[in-house]
Amino acid sequence: MVRKILLWWIWAGFVVYTIRLAPLDQPDTWAIAHKLFTLQWTDLNTYLVVIFWLMGVWPMIYACLMFADGRMQSLPAWPYFLGSNGTGVLCLLPYLGLRQPNQEFSGPKDAWLRTLDSRSMGIGLTVCAIALIAYALLVGDWGNFVQEWQTRSFVHLIAIDFCLMCLIFPLSTLLNDDMARRGLHSPQLFWLAALVPLFGPLLYLCLRPPLPELNPTSSPPAPPTAGVTYDSTHG
Repeated sequence: MVRKILLWWIWAGFVVYTIRLAPLDQPDTWAIAHKLFTLQWTDLNTYLVVIFWLMGVWPMIYACLMFADGRMQSLPAWPYFLGSNGTGVLCLLPYLGLRQPNQEFSGPKDAWLRTLDSRSMGIGLTVCAIALIAYALLVGDWGNFVQEWQTRSFVHLIAIDFCLMCLIFPLSTLLNDDMARRGLHSPQLFWLAALVPLFGPLLYLCLRPPLPELNPTSSPPAPPTAGVTYDSTHG
């Protein structure tokens, strides 16, 4: 309950903070967004470009836990996942605040869930994150990014949104429940995933075993018949 209250407070605080800054009212907001989506990066700070694309990596990290979880919840994960790709924590936090802790899973897994459950997904996301951060460190101008963070609301908010994505990952019970479904009882792995921003969750996705899948074609063996068995040879 304490975790849920904290998550809702973070969500409410960020909503108020966003409205107060009113990024959509700034004259350069749509120009920056248009350049980001159309890959016109020459006039943009490299750190901003990298954070923007890392904000696409984060929803996929959460999706790798949310969709298996959503199978057992009363609310589906799809709307919140799709919304988080455009609004970050504004759409993600309501799912984390409304979901109920659940450490069970019933299969079978469909193609989408099987993809999210695979270690190759975690490896692919990790490679993507490393490449993006390396690109920022090699090419980016940190001093200019700090200046833009202080003067441009869009840059300010997307950076805070990224930090909140890192912060809320260990605050919900999503990670605890995912580990329990897989039979993982490793405090070291939990704290690594919880406390190391971005790369902790990515390493967890690379190391976790797949969810056990129920084969729909298989059926449990029939129980033995109670009582005396009739023998046809004795009439």
